[in-house]
Amino acid sequence: MTFSCEVDATLNDFSGLAPLFPLPNVVLFPHALLPLQIFESRYRQMTADVLEGERLIAMSLMRPGWERLPSHAVPPVHRMVGLGKVIAHEKLDDGRYYLVLRGLARAKLVGEQVVDLPYRIGKVEVCSDMLSEQPAFNRQSRAEELASLFVRLFPGVNLQQLFLHGVSELPLATVCDVLLGSIPMASELSQQFLDELNVDVRSQMLLELLEQANSRTTNSLHRTFPPDFSAN
Repeated sequence: MTFSCEVDATLNDFSGLAPLFPLPNVVLFPHALLPLQIFESRYRQMTADVLEGERLIAMSLMRPGWERLPSHAVPPVHRMVGLGKVIAHEKLDDGRYYLVLRGLARAKLVGEQVVDLPYRIGKVEVCSDMLSEQPAFNRQSRAEELASLFVRLFPGVNLQQLFLHGVSELPLATVCDVLLGSIPMASELSQQFLDELNVDVRSQMLLELLEQANSRTTNSLHRTFPPDFSAN
């Protein structure tokens, strides 16, 4: 048996509609910070509208094969998206924007609204995390194990840069998603973690990934922190 966790209180009055920002290589996890550079005209308008509205954007990963579509085609996206809120922005003199999104929740794309806009509007349902009623492991010990493996693989990253509080004070779901947002991996693999609503299963997937990377004793997962701005 599983039970649901509460979603971010910021979404209590969410309308259920959010601009879709499809990208081929970006997955936004809850609690993660995503810097973006906005330069296409349609997404400049999207950004202006977002800043006047709920300040929410649904980051959606394009499905494989998008690169073979004609330029005028609407690329298909995965149904699970990362719903993020603009927490910082700067408009440059040439009309571009720098944004920072904070991931709030996973959300399921259930449809798209027909609108006379140059960008897409998604109808989304916010998804709650699920927890097994009787997990086969201690969740706090699992969180600490994940953090320890992360530090071993990324010795240049101080976990205090990722967590405002100690790992011992955070739910396992938060630890998993913050780490997932900081580990470089193929976008389709990131999407698998985004799709998984059961926190216990997600933590096991992450543990196996980190253990495999650690056993290889290579620098294949090395990255700098914080990340650079992603370009649309």
